[in-house]
Amino acid sequence: MEPVPHSLLSLFQLDEQISISPSAAAATPPPAPAMAHLGRIVADSTDRVAWLRARSQGITATDVAKLATEKSVHNAAREKINGSGFGGNPYTDHGRAREPEIATWVLANYGIEPSTNLFHAAGQPRHLATPDGLGLARNGVFELAEIKTTSKPWRSIPRSYLRQIWWQQYVLGADRTLLVWEEHDNFVPRNAVPECRWIDRDDDQIRILVGFADQLIDLLNHQRERERADAPPPYDYGR
Repeated sequence: MEPVPHSLLSLFQLDEQISISPSAAAATPPPAPAMAHLGRIVADSTDRVAWLRARSQGITATDVAKLATEKSVHNAAREKINGSGFGGNPYTDHGRAREPEIATWVLANYGIEPSTNLFHAAGQPRHLATPDGLGLARNGVFELAEIKTTSKPWRSIPRSYLRQIWWQQYVLGADRTLLVWEEHDNFVPRNAVPECRWIDRDDDQIRILVGFADQLIDLLNHQRERERADAPPPYDYGR
């Protein structure tokens, strides 16, 4: 789970919303498409330094959650270059503390295993995501989980969360995501169990997000090239 409005635990700004309405190795077959993500693990968030370093090299779901317009792409580029300056607050601390408990509920009720791995998309090493859970349903549907906490009831799902979820589905190759959220009152959960909704994969939205992400990468590459061009030449000690 990932500035954070006090009404929601999130590292995203809220904007438009939508309504919630085998034997020998040689004989081992290649992994099923739904398991191909296991070969694309980049880092593990339990090693926070390595995880943050890996995330800084690409475009994450947190980045994509903010990408809704051309202007937002430029804003995201500036933030990636200069840093956001956000280091957490009591709401993010509460979310991190509650996530393992909520993940246990998700596993018990939906069979989706908790995950702390950072993955890259197939053929796209700079397209990154760290979903909160991974699962394979009996019918072969590849499922993810995303966990949130909030201090206010949701009348709709924040659009930024949907962008995050669609991006994770793209990176992992998943079919749908269980979005789970727990409402709290002064950091005390209001209900014994969290609320949840299934979010289906939306390839049209994914195409839009991939386009924005590639624009962001182009801006970052351009900035890196400018910095190299402006750097003074190395001193030749042989002279």
